[in-house]
Parts: sequence; C-alpha cells; structure tokens
Amino acid sequence: MTTLQLFAEKPNIPTTTAWYLADLGEARGKQELYTKQSPQRLKVLREHALIESAISSNRIEGVTVDQSRVKAVVLGKSLLRDRDEQEIRGYRDALKLIHEHGAKLAISEKTILRLHRLSRANIGDAGKYKAKDSDIIERSPDGRVRVRFNTVSGRKTPAAMRELIDAWRDSLDERAVHPLIGIAAMNLDFLCIHPFRDGNGRVSRLLLLLQCYHLGYEVGRFISLERLIEENKDRYYETLEQSSQGWHEGKHDPWPYINYTLYILKAAYREFEDRVGTLSAARGAKTSMVLDAIEHLPDSFRMADLERAAPNVTRDMIRVVLNRLKKENKIYCEGRGAAAVWRKRSKGR
Repeated sequence: MTTLQLFAEKPNIPTTTAWYLADLGEARGKQELYTKQSPQRLKVLREHALIESAISSNRIEGVTVDQSRVKAVVLGKSLLRDRDEQEIRGYRDALKLIHEHGAKLAISEKTILRLHRLSRANIGDAGKYKAKDSDIIERSPDGRVRVRFNTVSGRKTPAAMRELIDAWRDSLDERAVHPLIGIAAMNLDFLCIHPFRDGNGRVSRLLLLLQCYHLGYEVGRFISLERLIEENKDRYYETLEQSSQGWHEGKHDPWPYINYTLYILKAAYREFEDRVGTLSAARGAKTSMVLDAIEHLPDSFRMADLERAAPNVTRDMIRVVLNRLKKENKIYCEGRGAAAVWRKRSKGR
C-alpha cells in the first residue's frame, strides 16, 4: 500500500508539518508580489536556477561536467563531448519543458516516461521502465555493500506506477490531506517503486517541480530546488531511508521524508525573498549573484568554489567583484593562480 493510499484515511498531521504548511501558504501568498519585480532581475534568477538545477540534480547521481563547460552545455547549442554532458543537457531540456509547458503536462505515465527520456538524453533504455529487478545498494568507502531498500520488482513496476498515479488523482479529488503533503508522499512512493533502471532521483525531482507548479508554488523557476537538495544531500538520504522502512507492508513512517521535502520548499522561498530584495538594480544583478554566493561560502574559498556557486557569471566578472571587495578590505587573497585561497576578513580586522 502506497503512502498516498494510507493518507486516504485522513492521517493525523504532525505539528512540525502543520508549521511548514502554514509558512508555505504565506510564502505562496507573497509570490505574486515578488514576481512583479524587475523583469531583468527575474530573468537572471531564472537563468541561474536553470543552470544550478541541471548541474546539481545530475551531480547528486555522480554525473558531472567540467566547470569551464557549464554555460556551453546548459545554455548553449554547442556539440557535446561525452555522455555526462548529454545527460546534463537532457535534464535542461526536461526543465525547459516544465517551465514552458508545465500547465499542460498532466501527471501521467506518458509524462513521467517523457521526463525520463529527456533527462537521460534518449540514451539506452531512456523512457522505459526497468526490465529487471534493481534494489537500492549502498557502497561504503571501505568497500562494504548492503541493500538499503528492496524496490518493486520489474514485473510489477508498470502496475505499481498506474496505481500510484491513480492514488495521486484520488488525493487531489478527495483532499484527505493538504496537496503539498500529497506531493511529498507521491515523491516518496515513486522512489520506493524505483521504476527505472537509472535516473529515478532525477525524475523524482522533475516531478516535484512539475507538481508544485500545478499547485501554484512556482519558486522553482527562480531558486533551484535541486541545488538545495544537493546542499542537504545527507539529510535527503537519511530521511528517505527512515521513511522507506516497512513501505511494502504499509507500516512505514512517511513524515521524516515529507518534512524534509517541505523544508526544501520553505528554504527556496526564503532564499527567493532574500535574493529579490537584495538585487539592487538590473545592471547589478550579476554582481549581486557573486556577492550572495560569497556570503554563503565558508570563510575560506577558491575561485573554483565561487564559480560553482555562481555558474552563470563569467570569471572576469567574478574577478571584478573580488578585486572590489579586496580594495574595500573585506577579503584578502593568499597564494596565486589556481591554488589561491580567498579569505573573508572578520569584523574588526
């Protein structure tokens, strides 16, 4: 029995979950106010989020691209060098589909298979359910291997997915739980079914974004949900494991994972409000991106760290901001070249 089917019986909502729902309802109410800000500022945020989402969602799964190639792969039309670059651009294509046509994309098997096909760049078995059983395996640094979760078998996967989609539609119709709880519950169920041989995590994040859009929570256009998940990756795996125990028997506790998902959405709205409020002018938007990235980096960082944190800002622009902060005595540099380390000055120094 899926989480959504369990919730048809109107479960008791934990206090923490209720707080998240209240905060997200308030944030959604402010959303229109913030999206009426300068179009140029919002354009910068959208571009930034698109890059971060494509890079972070793939990086969680071990798919990476050289930093110098990020903009060419995500924003450009240049020839791609390898399979990793193909998958990152494919994820970009899936994001663009959701951003541009999300309102017309029903939550259906057809949509889910399409998102998988795009995010896997039409490679191999992209767009097809797994043909064989595939459990979730954890490999420790010391070489030990353990089965973290037994997923639904390949033979039963198509039926399980149809059942999940029906349960989602019933959840919306019956309103036994808040739709945001339903989104998080479906995300958990999808990951437990594990319908694809590879790419399940990426599709789950695309579904999260699409379902949020359907409910009017559109912060993912401007702040990368995938980047926030990557920044809280340990908690993601921890809550997923907690909430999947006993899932097959319908005896699991879904609330750790649900609360984690709601936390990510709340963090996205908080960051959105902060960023819109600090972008002082359209022409200074890129500068603000760099300043914001520096603020969130540790007290010591390298140029490569800053480029990852502000992927759609050129290295020349980053250097301009760093030199300005250096002249203002807010940061200083130790070393030269790629090994150079930038350090923030503590107050009073």
